[in-house]
Amino acid sequence: MSVDKIINDWKKKSFKPIYWFEGEEEFFIDKAIEYAEHHILSESEASFNLSVFYGKDANWPDIINACKRYPMFAERQVVLLKEAQQMRDVEKLESYIDNPLSSTIFVVSYKDKKLDARKKFAKLVKEKGVLVSTKKMYDKELPQWTQELLQTKGLTITPKGLALLVDHIGNDLTRIENEIDKLSVNLGKRTSITEDDIEKYIGVSKDFNVFELQAALAAKDLSRSIRIIQYFEANPKAAPIQLVLPSLYSFFSKVFMVFGADTQDERAIATAIGVNPFFMKDYLQAAKLYSYPGVEKALLLLHNYNLKSVGVGSIGTDDASLLKEMVVKIMS
Repeated sequence: MSVDKIINDWKKKSFKPIYWFEGEEEFFIDKAIEYAEHHILSESEASFNLSVFYGKDANWPDIINACKRYPMFAERQVVLLKEAQQMRDVEKLESYIDNPLSSTIFVVSYKDKKLDARKKFAKLVKEKGVLVSTKKMYDKELPQWTQELLQTKGLTITPKGLALLVDHIGNDLTRIENEIDKLSVNLGKRTSITEDDIEKYIGVSKDFNVFELQAALAAKDLSRSIRIIQYFEANPKAAPIQLVLPSLYSFFSKVFMVFGADTQDERAIATAIGVNPFFMKDYLQAAKLYSYPGVEKALLLLHNYNLKSVGVGSIGTDDASLLKEMVVKIMS
C-alpha cells in the first residue's frame, strides 16, 4: 500500500491501529508522519490525544502505556514514534502490537532500516496493521513522478524544463518538491514552468548543461561542445564530471538501442528506449551521424574516461581537459 493511498484512507476516516513506515525514502515517510501529526486529529482533539516520542529518548514501557490510554473527548488518539530506528529494544513493543487498541492510531517512522520479515515482530506488524517499505526512486522514474507532483499542484512544465530540473536535483524528492514550491511562488498567476524559469529561479543554465552537451555531441558540433565544457570549467558546481560522464553514457547507450528498434515510428522508439519523445531527434541524429561502430566507440571512450576521472591512468589531469580530449576522440 502506498503512502498516498494511506493518506487518502485517513482523509476518509478509515484507520488501522498500527502503521509502520520504513526504508530508504524519507520523503514518503515524512509525508505520512506530517499528516498523522497535524491532520488526523483536529487542533482541539490533538491537545489531549496526540503523543509524540523520539526513538533516541523513548523507552518502550512509556510508549505502550501511551498507546493503551483511551482518548479524551474524541473517538481516537494518535501516538507517533519518530526515528524508531534509533530506539533500543524496539521489538519489545511486540506485546502491544499483538493486541492493539482500536481507538489508538500508532504510527511509526523507521528510516533507513527495514524489519526482518522472517521474524515474528514484522509478521505481527503486517497482521495487525500496515507495513510500508519505501525505497529510493530510480533516476528513470523521476520525470514521471515529478510530472505527477506538478499536476497535484496545478502546474505544468516544458520537457526541457523538466529534464533540467530533474537532472540538476537528482533523486532528492524533498528538494524537488521544495524547488517546485519556490517556482510556484515566483510564477505569480502563471501555471506553466519553462526552462527560463528553471534558469532564473533555480540557477541552472538553459544553454550550458548536460542536455545541451548531449545535443552538441549528437550533432557532432565540436565547437559548441567545447564552449559548454568551458562553461563547466568556469562553473564547477554546474556539472561535475562525475555527473556528466554517466549522463553521456546513458545517452549513447540509448542511441545504441535505436539500432535494435523494429519500427520507424519515433514515438514507439522513444517508448522502447525510455526517453521523452521531445528529445528523440537527438538520439536519431546521433544514430545517423555516428553509425553503429561510432556509438560503440563512444561508449568505450566514456568507460575509459570515467576511469581516468578517478585517477586510473591519468594522474593530475583536470576534469575539463579530460572532457575536451574525450569529445574530440568521440567525434573523430
